[in-house]
Amino acid sequence: MKVYKLETVQHLNATIEECWDFFSSPKNLQTITPKNMTFEIQDYDGKRMYPGQVITYTLKPLLGIKINWMTIITVSEENKYFVDEQRFGPYALWHHKHFFEPTENGTKMTDIVHYALPLGFLGRVMNTLVVKNKVKNIFDYRRAKIDELFKAKA
Repeated sequence: MKVYKLETVQHLNATIEECWDFFSSPKNLQTITPKNMTFEIQDYDGKRMYPGQVITYTLKPLLGIKINWMTIITVSEENKYFVDEQRFGPYALWHHKHFFEPTENGTKMTDIVHYALPLGFLGRVMNTLVVKNKVKNIFDYRRAKIDELFKAKA
């Protein structure tokens, strides 16, 4: 199985507490997901992020095909980091680390995603043709949306 990695770094004009308040609420994931993916949270307990929290949602990432996805928060330390992992969904592996570090002018946020696709050779071809760019576009959208949201607070 081929594992791919995407890493992004973004500097936010907000305190680490403001960042944590936003990103530790699963309901805000819908805000930073492209509208054309028709992302909808189906179930979560309404609480702030904690290890063991389960979040289920649906989305339509390609060709309008609806996909069910379940993630679990495996680790979390307030104002520092959390990790979400896919339990079922479109990937053979999805492991997403979120790190928050205070800086002189706000907060440095680092996302590191490791993912793999099912179907062996066909999955590798799909990554090259479609998935790699789709994942990058989602994170580009998030970057722009997060800049917009946090600059409004400045």
